[in-house]
Amino acid sequence: MTPTVAVVTVVSGRHAHLRAQRRGLAASTTAAMHVVVAMDDPQIADVVRDADVPTVVVDCPRDPDGRLPLARARNLGAEAASAAGGTLVVFLDVDCIPAPDTLRRYVEAGAIRPDEILCGPVTYLPPGIPGDAWPDDWSVHTDPHPARPAPPVGELWRVDDPDLFWSLSFALHPDVFLRVGGFCDEYAGYGCEDTDFAATAAGVGVAMSWVGGADAYHQHHPVSRPPREHLADIVSNSAVFHRRWGRWPMEGWLSAFESEGLIRRSDDGVIAMES
Repeated sequence: MTPTVAVVTVVSGRHAHLRAQRRGLAASTTAAMHVVVAMDDPQIADVVRDADVPTVVVDCPRDPDGRLPLARARNLGAEAASAAGGTLVVFLDVDCIPAPDTLRRYVEAGAIRPDEILCGPVTYLPPGIPGDAWPDDWSVHTDPHPARPAPPVGELWRVDDPDLFWSLSFALHPDVFLRVGGFCDEYAGYGCEDTDFAATAAGVGVAMSWVGGADAYHQHHPVSRPPREHLADIVSNSAVFHRRWGRWPMEGWLSAFESEGLIRRSDDGVIAMES
């Protein structure tokens, strides 16, 4: 039996990106429902009012401290996807547009490796794409990020390093999500919840494979390096991760913040933010 695909997207703002993602879903060779988790964004219901993709909207309020509850929102999305009959759940960040065959590739991989987390290569698009001229052939833009595996189309590569997991685009069966236990909702705001999810999956014996041809295209938006605007979130979430796993996540960002004199780290997992 062909699985029912449910695509889960968590969103706050980024309405233009969401519209482009939905245009990609409408052009998919595999039909899917779209579960959109609106994190404190009452406008989402209007954004997704088009009838091109069957849609479920789930409301998710911000945390009391104002941070976006990304982990909790993903868990709500997975729960709603399963309740709506989804038997393969595909998580796509709101920035990401699926290629026409991406969902089909995930379905095929899920039939071969039903007990695994399946990840797809992600291409970072330059400014202006897709813009008003929607590509007739997305493959001309395909240039997967070099920091992650990118198997040839049709191949599956099992990867043993959980730190390679990226929540931008991945798929799994609902029972696998339940086996992992979902995302740890101690995390809020930017960073770490996906690294924690992968570490938890590895700890309970859930393998991870990369799916050739399950490409997603990340729409351009300005970023800062290091992401100083997320400093407080990164500090808080890194402390949670260190307590849970005894090591530091996002080592590149933390080292950059240290070199700029913004934080100090101690061996016992404490980060002090410098004034």
